[in-house]
Amino acid sequence: MTPGNGRGGLPAPERHRGAVTLRREAIAASTADQRLLDSRARADWKTRDAWRALRILSEFVEGFDTLADLPPAVSVFGSARSGPDSPECHLAERLGATLARAGYAVITGGGPGVMEAANKGAAEAGGISVGLGIELPFEQGINQWADIGIDFRYFFARKTMFVKYAQAFVVLPGGFGTLDELFEALTLVQTGKVTRFPVILMGTAYWQGLLDWVRDAMCGQGRISPKDLDLLCLTDDVTEAVQHIIDADVALAAEQEAIQQAVLERTAAAQQAAARDAAERRSAD
Repeated sequence: MTPGNGRGGLPAPERHRGAVTLRREAIAASTADQRLLDSRARADWKTRDAWRALRILSEFVEGFDTLADLPPAVSVFGSARSGPDSPECHLAERLGATLARAGYAVITGGGPGVMEAANKGAAEAGGISVGLGIELPFEQGINQWADIGIDFRYFFARKTMFVKYAQAFVVLPGGFGTLDELFEALTLVQTGKVTRFPVILMGTAYWQGLLDWVRDAMCGQGRISPKDLDLLCLTDDVTEAVQHIIDADVALAAEQEAIQQAVLERTAAAQQAAARDAAERRSAD
C-alpha cells in the first residue's frame, strides 16, 4: 500500500532514482538530466561532474549487465497518453503478442499507454517483456507487464539500450519522445552506424502526413536522398510488420554468412599460395 501523505490519506507523491525511492518533500525539484544539462550551473562542474560521470557509467553497466542475455528483441515506441481502449493500444498489444510468438523479446519505455499494451501482449503470449523507464518530473514508473524493468536517470544511457539490444524499431502513434526515437533510429541507419535495422511505422492515418512531408519537403529539396525513403516501412498489418523484421534478420544472416565464407576462401587461397612459394623455394635450393 502506498503511504498517505497526511492530506486526507491520499497516496504520497513518489519518485524513483535507481534503487532509491523518494517521497513528499524529499523529491528534488529537478531531474538528473536537468541538472546535467543546465549550462547556467557552471560553477559546480569541476566538483560535481566527475561524480556524475561515474553515475552515468553505472547506468551503462547496469543496463549492459541486465540485458546481456536477452534474446533477439524489438523496441516498440508510442504514446504514454493513449487510453487502453484506443486503436493504437489494441494494435500494440497484438504486435507484442505476435513478436513474442516469433521469438522476439519486446522492449518499451516501460510506461503506460502504448508501451504498457505492447508489454502486456508480449507477457501474455509467453515472451520476455522489458521496460526501460526514465526519471521524469511527473513520475510514471514501470508498468506491471514488464518482466525486466530498469529505471534510468539519463536519456542517452536509456536510448543506447533501446538500440543496442534490438533488431528493429516499431513506432506507433506518439508525441515528441516517439518522434525523437524515430528520427534517431533513421539517422543511425542512414549514417551506417547500424545496419539492416528495420524501422516500421504502424498507424497509416497517423503517419501518412509526416511521410508526405519527408518525401515532398526533405527529399524534394535534396535534404535527403530518394533511397532514404526506403528506410521506413508503413503498415497497419501486424503480420506484415513482424515478417518485415524476420526478413531483415534472414537477409543479415545471409550477408554475414557470405562475408564469413569469403574470408575463409581468401584465407585458404593465401595458405595455398604460401605453400606453393615454400615448395618453389625448396626446389630452387
